[in-house]
Amino acid sequence: MGFFDKLGDKMKAELVDIIEWMDDTNGSTLVWRFPRWQNEIKNGARLTVRPGQSAVFVDQGKIADVFTEGMYELTTANIPILSTLKGWKHGFNSPFKSEVYFVSTKVIPAMKWGTPQPLMMRDADFGVIRVGAFGTYSIRCVDCKALMKELVGTDGVFDTEELAQVMRSLMQQAVAEVIGAAKIPALDLLASYGKIADEIKEKVKTQIDDEYGLSLVSVQIVNINVPESVQKAMDQRSAMGALGSASLGPAPNLGAYQQLQMGNAMGNAGSGAGAGMNMGMGLAMAGQMMNQAQQQPAMVAPPPMPTAAQWYFGINGQNVGPLAMDVVKQFVTMGQIKPDTLAWTNGQAAWTAAATIPALAQFFAPAGPPPLPGGGPPPFPPK
Repeated sequence: MGFFDKLGDKMKAELVDIIEWMDDTNGSTLVWRFPRWQNEIKNGARLTVRPGQSAVFVDQGKIADVFTEGMYELTTANIPILSTLKGWKHGFNSPFKSEVYFVSTKVIPAMKWGTPQPLMMRDADFGVIRVGAFGTYSIRCVDCKALMKELVGTDGVFDTEELAQVMRSLMQQAVAEVIGAAKIPALDLLASYGKIADEIKEKVKTQIDDEYGLSLVSVQIVNINVPESVQKAMDQRSAMGALGSASLGPAPNLGAYQQLQMGNAMGNAGSGAGAGMNMGMGLAMAGQMMNQAQQQPAMVAPPPMPTAAQWYFGINGQNVGPLAMDVVKQFVTMGQIKPDTLAWTNGQAAWTAAATIPALAQFFAPAGPPPLPGGGPPPFPPK
């Protein structure tokens, strides 16, 4: 054997074939096929499987050996299934063809889920309503063989976007079933996020564990939202509670509800300085309601003093009143009561325009004499 033959043998011994996966995709790749010219692997090649990985050898479409974390020298001793498929009894000396897939077994966090359309839900307080929900989940591979057979197949790269497409329909179906069966009132949904998330997790986990070789680690609910109309109803009930309403159930105190509606109508009419005055009147009304609620029923009250006429007005499509005359004057000044605003008081047969009622017409009279003809004062007589 010549010098160059010895040098060639030495170089062949030093050039050891290495099979490994350095994942530089920030965890977005779940399965990656090792690129090899004609899939040839040398005898004695070294396989490196890093933490959070598994290596799967596929021979002629059949899954052979699976390697977990560690470093291996590929011989017939540590690839028994592949050795059996190839028919090696005493080892192999020439390269063999086999596909090698690396599978990430790390937890994949912050996968997103959501309901594409609002879900119909029967609520005890608000009747039939629509709710939407969205959140995140974490998942990991626990069975490489099942994952390869059911989802990956011959795909050279299988990433989290492809996984999300598979999970999307499963998560949406589970969310709809759990929320529909829970029958949790809309007012209590926020306090039930943890319970709902656990039930969604168990329902989806049963399907993917057995079929896809995946494990659903956790499910989080970011928000369950209700329509704007239901949100306004919730806000209104909260306002009634702040005003001292006796009930927040399906049938709230009627008197408190009427007072709240009247306060809303007064608060929504006008802006600027008028809005400030409206707020002041609303607070005064709220204080009057609280004073009435705090009265002791056992006390003997004196007979009521004679009261002036109380007026009702149709403002912005709502019945606002009763209002005393001094309050009526303020409303006229602010422009909330106009000459054609319909008004009514006790003893009046029907609603009538405010300017046609003698008691109210005084508020619409001109502030001074009418303008002179011609648009200016008469000329002084000549001297």
